[in-house]
Amino acid sequence: MNAWLVRGLGMALVHFVARTLLALAIAAWPTQGSILRIVTMVVVILVAVIWGGIDGINDRRANPDPDDSADLTMVWLKASVVAGLLSGAVTWIVSTVSPIAITANSFIFEVTSGAAFTILLVFVPTILAVGLGRLLAGRDGKKNEDPRPSKKTKKNADDRELVGAGAQSEYSRPANQDEQSDADTEQFEPVKLQKDDERSSTWQEPR
Repeated sequence: MNAWLVRGLGMALVHFVARTLLALAIAAWPTQGSILRIVTMVVVILVAVIWGGIDGINDRRANPDPDDSADLTMVWLKASVVAGLLSGAVTWIVSTVSPIAITANSFIFEVTSGAAFTILLVFVPTILAVGLGRLLAGRDGKKNEDPRPSKKTKKNADDRELVGAGAQSEYSRPANQDEQSDADTEQFEPVKLQKDDERSSTWQEPR
């Protein structure tokens, strides 16, 4: 089964259940109709956001390159159309054959204006959630990258250091180093002075 069809059927079911529960809640608490409608709309939007966010995260993890990303815009556009048309038609049928007054609108209204509202209610939140999910998954992927250099890079750096060290040791050696090392050195024994020599070498005042 196609991905857009699965999502369309799922969101149609969510929308139909939400409208059915709304009708039952309004019948029980007629004075709270406005609040109940807002809560129902928030629930439907929340389901769409969660589903779209999961799709965005999974797509970014499967395709780290944005150019290889799946076309989730078309997937969710088709799913939104299915959800709008199907939920509107089913809602009108159930309202006609059952005592539950889910809607008082005509069939044409449910598959045109009502379906258009449902399409926007599903499509816009899911597309925003897909983009947010891809962004979060992309940041997590960058954080999980190993910042340490690879073994190959480290090896190349060590090779460059060795080459530089060899060149420095060859050309930075003094030019006369070989001459100094080849020169003959002689060691002379220390001269010992005798007592007479010591006397003659000392300073004597004139008489």
